[in-house]
Formats: sequence, structure tokens, C-alpha cells
Amino acid sequence: MHWLLSGPLSVEKLAVNIADLPASLQSTKLVQMSDLHYDGLRLSEKMLEQAIATSNEAEPDLVVLTGDYVTDDPTPIHQLVLRLKNLQSRLGTYAVLGNHDIRYYRSRDSKAEIINAFTNIGIKVLWNEIAYPLGEELPLVGLADFWSREFNPASVMNQLDPKKPCIVLSHNPDTAEFLQKWRVDLQLSGHTHGGQIVVPGLGPIVIYYKKLVYRTPSKVKRWIPFLRGNSVKVMRHWEWAKGFHKVEKNQLYVNRGLGTYPPGRLFCPPEVTVITLQNKGIGNREQRTEG
Repeated sequence: MHWLLSGPLSVEKLAVNIADLPASLQSTKLVQMSDLHYDGLRLSEKMLEQAIATSNEAEPDLVVLTGDYVTDDPTPIHQLVLRLKNLQSRLGTYAVLGNHDIRYYRSRDSKAEIINAFTNIGIKVLWNEIAYPLGEELPLVGLADFWSREFNPASVMNQLDPKKPCIVLSHNPDTAEFLQKWRVDLQLSGHTHGGQIVVPGLGPIVIYYKKLVYRTPSKVKRWIPFLRGNSVKVMRHWEWAKGFHKVEKNQLYVNRGLGTYPPGRLFCPPEVTVITLQNKGIGNREQRTEG
């Protein structure tokens, strides 16, 4: 699956305006990777090696990982960290967990196992925590996964000074709906795999599939497995499936991920994102894509 149906790796370069960004952080560079699903099926060693090399070539100040490192069994995390320890950046690597990372698998606590594996190679996992790798003037917030019982953004966001910009790592883009209560200058998410199958000019096909599911009578759905709507449950706001979005005054970027699920990807290649922070003036939050 990983080589036949995923397509080549894409490097997305994005410049994002952050109001009140200190001059000392102008042109700060972040690299984001997400949804590796490292299990021997959904991500090839070649693509993972290429993604890490791409990140290192960008010479980032900070690397951020936005969840779903394994699929079900947490065992592959111990091999994955041997690869991820090769990530290079000036200020280190920070991560949040996704829904696949926090499951119990055959009585094993996947969450604890993954956090310990990351900690052992120096990757800091944020679970409803605030960190300051970029300094006190630009906090980095990592939220618990949206589907966990511990998702409680108020407990973290209320600690922040609304006069200062912040960056939020949250695996599921649906959290952007709840985060509108606070100032979020940039939210980085994954989870969607970009919708995986995209119709050029129209967007992810799942948006249209969702409409079909909702409009089909329940009696009909019972006889058509295709219309039982499992993918609809994955995400509410499929309009945020990939790329840059404004959510009221906040800004959201959704990475398409590296891993691939059946039936594969079409016009939706795996992604490494290189993000440059800039300040074009207070209150003028705009973005541009460089490539």
C-alpha cells in the first residue's frame, strides 16, 4: 500500500503571519509531520527516510509532530523512534498524541508506551501542557486528543496571556471549533490524511460522501455497507481536511500526513510542511503558499 497507492512525498512551504510576533522570532522556521501510522504497511521506510531528510535539509528551528504514530499495536514505536532520533533542529522536537496512540492494545497502555519511547530520545510530548521552546513570548500548547476523556482546552488555554501570540498542536482539526474562545495564532493538526482521495477543483471526495450519507434513509443504509458512514465519524469539519484555514480570528493548518489507509491516496500526496513565521503588522493575519 505504502508505495503503490500513496504517491510521492510533497513538501509544502507556507509563510504564516503572526500578529505581535517578536522581532527576534521573525522568520522562525517550523517543520510539521503527522499521521505516520508506522506499522509496516502504511508507511514505507524509504518515504520515512525521505521525510526526515527533507526536514533536516530545511534546517528548522523546531520540529512538531501532530499524532498517530502507530495504528493499533504500539510495538512499532520502538523502531520508529530509532528513525525519528535523526531529526535535527535548533530547539528540538515536540509532539502531541492522536487517537490511535492512546488506545489500549491487549492490556497494554499505548499512551504511556509511546510517551516513554519519545522521551527516551528527547522528544517532548505535550498532553494538556504549555512549553516555551521559542521563548516566553510565543508559547507552544499541546492538547490532549479530542477523543480522549482528558480533552479540556480551557484548563490550558486560560493560563495564557491573550495579548501574546501562541501556537497550538492538536491532532484533530475539529478542535478548532472549540478553540475559537481563545486566541490561537496558529493551530497545527493532522488526523484527516487530507481526505486521501481528492477530486481536482472540488476537494476531498469525503465531503460529498458525507452529504450522501446524511441524505440517504436509514432503511437504505442498512443494505448498503458503503453508506454506513464510518469515515463521516472520523471528522465533522471535512472542509478543514487539508491546508490553511481561517476559523474566525484563528488560523489553522492541517497536514495531510505521511501514512496511508485503504483505499489509498489519489491527488492527495503525503506531506512534510515547512512553515515560516512572520509579522506583517498587528491585526493583519494573512498567509501565502510558496510551493
